[in-house]
Amino acid sequence: MRSKTLAVSIAIALSITGCNRGASPSARGDADVAIEWTHDALIQPSEKHFAHLRMLTNGGENAEAYWSFDDQRLSFQSTSEGFSCDQIFVMNRNGSGKRLVSTGKGVTTCAYFLPGDERVLFASTHLGGDACPPKPDRSKGYTWAIYPSYDIFTAKADGTDIKLLTGAPGYDAEATVSPDGKRIVFTSVRDGDLELYTMDIDGSNVTRLTHEKGYDGGAFFSHDSKKICWRAHHPTEPEKIKDYEGLLAEGLVRPTIMELWVMNVDGSDKRQLTSAGGANFCPYFTPDDTKLIFSSNRGDPKGREFDLFLIDIATKAIEPVTTAEQFDGFPMFTRDGKYLVFGSNRGAAKIGDTNIFLAEWKD
Repeated sequence: MRSKTLAVSIAIALSITGCNRGASPSARGDADVAIEWTHDALIQPSEKHFAHLRMLTNGGENAEAYWSFDDQRLSFQSTSEGFSCDQIFVMNRNGSGKRLVSTGKGVTTCAYFLPGDERVLFASTHLGGDACPPKPDRSKGYTWAIYPSYDIFTAKADGTDIKLLTGAPGYDAEATVSPDGKRIVFTSVRDGDLELYTMDIDGSNVTRLTHEKGYDGGAFFSHDSKKICWRAHHPTEPEKIKDYEGLLAEGLVRPTIMELWVMNVDGSDKRQLTSAGGANFCPYFTPDDTKLIFSSNRGDPKGREFDLFLIDIATKAIEPVTTAEQFDGFPMFTRDGKYLVFGSNRGAAKIGDTNIFLAEWKD
């Protein structure tokens, strides 16, 4: 789901010139591609975990960049290349070798490499029509659209051989893959509410994990494939339940309050980690699986500033990671913890642009 729309619409962007994108017909990418750390000046003095920084895209809305299994490439969604709504691309870890994977039709979200890095998983509405689906009516405040035409697909990393993985009526999206390569976790409205499910890598053996009233989504597996973290909003007051149900009936959800949770992969031992209110989203496990890195507006009383934070799963202690006066979100570590990829408005050529950054991480 496009969490970045919330952040981009309310974040402040800085302006800077430059271009770092490369182009190549290669679908596989080059192993161990060199990285030039050309954007260290965009690191804030208080951002002590960033040793170096590189902007990998430049222009448009680029977000949700996730590592391949070999940590050499990234899948991501973007409105660059003249597209009116998000399409799925892959690129090398230095920003070169950018290539379209999705059809160029409809809108897409949440791309993730499958084991072997030859295929990419993503959600798309292209079976429901070639055009971008209509954006939500803002008369009901800020909402996300839960397009019923979203289904989950896989394709080769060169954009060929697109195959449908889900076929249930209604919204199926927000899919990611377990590090052991055995399961996929995703969000679906197939049972009448927005719940989390897992399925085998081929789409079989679908299992429901959540049952609470409200939205559950944006899930990721731990590195040992034994746990899942996700964002959720479970309204309990009658008036808020009514608001949630009314919006869902119209294919909408309000994302302004999201809390972080963890559970076992079978849905047991659910634990809520954050409870301060606001929008907490895109959690991802640190390589040792003891913490989550996530994006939140918890530090801004007006709810407009999104930064990255670390939260200890055992103690719930929170440490700030970024402090730039723009949106920072969608973080994901390489498996060895040496690099962090994330989306940010910092250094943008124009207001509203979101780009993908690579940081060399230090403890």
